[in-house]
Parts: sequence; structure tokens; C-alpha cells
Amino acid sequence: MPNESSGFSGVSSILSNPILNTDSYKASHYLQYPPEASGMFSYIESRGGRYDRTLFFGLQMLIKEYLCRPITTAMIEQARAFFTAHGEPFNEAGWRYIVERHNGYLPVRIRAVPEGSVVPTHNVLVTVECDDPRVFWLASYMETMLLRVWYPITVATQSWHLRKTIRAYLARSSDDLTQLPFKLHDFGARGVSSAESAAIGGAAHLVSFMGSDTVLGVVAANYYYNESMSAFSVPAAEHSTITSWGRERETDAYRNMIAKFGKPGAIVSVVSDSYDLFAALKVWGTELKQAVLDSGGMLVIRPDSGDPQTIVLQTLRALEASFGSTVNSKGRRVLNNVRVIQGDGVNPDSLEAILAAMDHAGFAADNIVFGMGGALLQQINRDTQCFAMKCSAIRLGDEWRDVSKDPVTDATKRSMKGRLTLLRNRQSGEYRTTTLPLVSDDAGAVEGEWEDAMVTVFDSGKLLVDVSLSEIRARAHADET
Repeated sequence: MPNESSGFSGVSSILSNPILNTDSYKASHYLQYPPEASGMFSYIESRGGRYDRTLFFGLQMLIKEYLCRPITTAMIEQARAFFTAHGEPFNEAGWRYIVERHNGYLPVRIRAVPEGSVVPTHNVLVTVECDDPRVFWLASYMETMLLRVWYPITVATQSWHLRKTIRAYLARSSDDLTQLPFKLHDFGARGVSSAESAAIGGAAHLVSFMGSDTVLGVVAANYYYNESMSAFSVPAAEHSTITSWGRERETDAYRNMIAKFGKPGAIVSVVSDSYDLFAALKVWGTELKQAVLDSGGMLVIRPDSGDPQTIVLQTLRALEASFGSTVNSKGRRVLNNVRVIQGDGVNPDSLEAILAAMDHAGFAADNIVFGMGGALLQQINRDTQCFAMKCSAIRLGDEWRDVSKDPVTDATKRSMKGRLTLLRNRQSGEYRTTTLPLVSDDAGAVEGEWEDAMVTVFDSGKLLVDVSLSEIRARAHADET
């Protein structure tokens, strides 16, 4: 049973204690720095990886959840009991100082690039500074918690690049680019490691798309990023709602979907491979065709097995034979009244392969929507974009000194040094990392056309920037307009 003596109950209270939201060895680090240390500066960067640019997202969500509530005496007592039994020293005096001197709020300053910014790798994205000599070590103690921003950044980055891929095929084969935000649907909720992952990763996907079945991701995007509704879904069948009718009544199951959800302007998605996809496609194109047409809605067929590239083309051809198609201004064929959603085996490689095969066969990208599950929210890790948080400066007495690592065994792990910031060129949009302090002219420019691209988002318990998802989307996709 949980120990109730400290006023906490259950794991949820443990997870909400920032003192415990760290690595074990961090508890001993306050004893390891030079005795004259009085300030510390750390930074977060992507040191490369799968993509050469990262879309920055998720820090606001993390700050709101973990840093805007004060440390309490009960939290300190809980942490002291844990670390003492765990075999680590505990800086009780330091944490009590935070409660007494700073009302429990961590005296750190966090600067970051605006969320939605697309920044080349090997650049600083976040900086953390603590200049209170009594608790300077906070800038490193928070690494474990803050570096988890790698996850929403990586999900958002992957979705941003997938949007670029889909947009290129739409531009080449479609007359309607407005459908782009609904072309990649989040199917990932059941494939992630936790409800929190579903919320964080699901929200990150929504920077680039507006279709999702990951409820917690939509809720998180709404709550943390000030939206009334950040994504949408449609009625859709799963295998149980088809197979529960029995194989002999499969057609009745499909007919029920059209009767219940088919209406003018509506979209209804029906998985159709519970038994025999090709037999089902024949039923849709003969016995049920008139019901689909009379509904005035759009039927979306979901094949859910087989080789994705092959099955998508076979499904498109079968539907075209039954429902016909129209040739658009790009010379590509668009199916009448029906579409396909591919949600099985979708990853960045298969998605592009399917679009390429469709284009080669003369089908417009209008004809398909993708659903992506594990590959969207789970098949990534911190090394996908090689994220790291490192101390780059220490203040000894009154003087700031550069700090860095440069292992001879792996040059890719060389860290940057100094108190860092990111500059952006006003004309070209180019980014480059540099050191503080900056000297600016009367117009706010630094070194001519360069300006500081980072802003202070958090200072001593206060969130200073509270941006909406709409603003983030506009920034992330500004180059599309």
C-alpha cells in the first residue's frame, strides 16, 4: 500500500514531485562542482539525426505541467525519505532554501526558440540558466525532465517532413491543396508506452495535421495550446463491428454503416478486409453501390492487411472499375464518391512509396488518406534526432567560464561552450548559434541583419509566453503561403 504519512497518495503524487523527476545520480551532483561555483548555464540541441531540420514544439506543455507549481515542504520530505533509502545524498538545505526564499518556485530562466520554428540541427534550441549561488546546480538537475522535450520535437519534426512529402505529391497530382491537413491521421494511441506519451506525441502531430483518433493528444493540444478543437475524426468501423455480424451477414454490416452514417457531405470509413477484401470491394461496387451514391456522402475503404503498396493500387483499381473516376487538370484520375485510407504498415518510407506508385499509375493523391500508428508516436527515440542537454558555462565567483566536452573517441558528441543563443538572419531566415552577450543596434539587429531568435519563456515559476497552436501552425508552415 502507498505510504500516506507524507500527505501523498499513489504514484500520481510521486510523478508530480519535481525533486524526484530526475536521475538518481543528480542528487549527488551539488557536492561535485567547484566550491566557488555560483551560476550555471545549460542548453539543448539536436546533434543531427534522421532529419536535417527540427520543428520545435512541446516545451510550453512541459513547463505548464511541471514547472508552474511550487515545491512544497511535503515534496521535500518525500524526496528526502526516498534518496536516503536509495543510497544517494540529499540537498535538503538547498530545496528548503527554494521554498523559503523563492516561495517554492525554481529560480531558473529558460529561453527557447518560438514553438513552430524549423531550425537546422546542431543549433541551440533551449537554454537553462540559474544564477542563484545557493542553487546554481538546478540548471543541470532539471536535465532529465527538460530533455524529454526531444519526444514532442521528434514527433512534430517527423510529421512536418511527412507533410512536405504529401504536399509535393498533391501539388503534382491534385487540384485541391486544402485537403493537406487531413492527409495523415494519428492512429497511434494504442501503440505508445503510456497515456502521457499519447497526449504529448498526439499533440505534437497536430502541428502539421488536423486528423486524429488519439483523443488524449487532441485534449492536450486544446488544453496546453489554447485551442477549442485542434483536430477532427469521422465515424469508422473496426473489425469487431463488422465481424460481430458474422461472415454470412458481412454485407448487412456494411449496409448498416451507410444507413447510420452516410449523409450529404459526411465521411464514413469502413474496414473491409475482415474476410476477403476483394470480395468486399465487389459488394461495395455492385450490391451497395446505389446506397453509397444515394447517401451523398464519401465512402472511405480501409484495407488492413497485405503489402501496403500493392493493396492500395488493387483497391483503387477495383473502386475505379465500379464507381468511375474523373480526370483533373493535372491529368490524374480522382475516384468518384469513394476514397481509400491506408492505416496498416504505414511509415515514412512506405508512405512515400505508395504515393509514388499511385502517381506512376495515374491516380491523384486525392484518392488516399494515411493512418499512422506505431511509426508515428512510438518508433522514434532520443537518438532519432540525437538530442542532448549539456552544461556550457559555469560561473566561478563572479566570472563566467566556458564549459564543454570533446571526447577523442566520438567527435559527434562534442558539445558547445559559452552562454549561448540563436541568431536568425532577417533577410534569408538562416540560423546560427552564438554566445552572449549580444550587442544590438537601435533597430534591434545584431551584427547587421542578424537578430536574437530566442525569447525568455519561463522565469522563476512564471510562464512568460503562452502561445496558441494556431500561431505555432502558422509559423511552422509559413513557407507554404
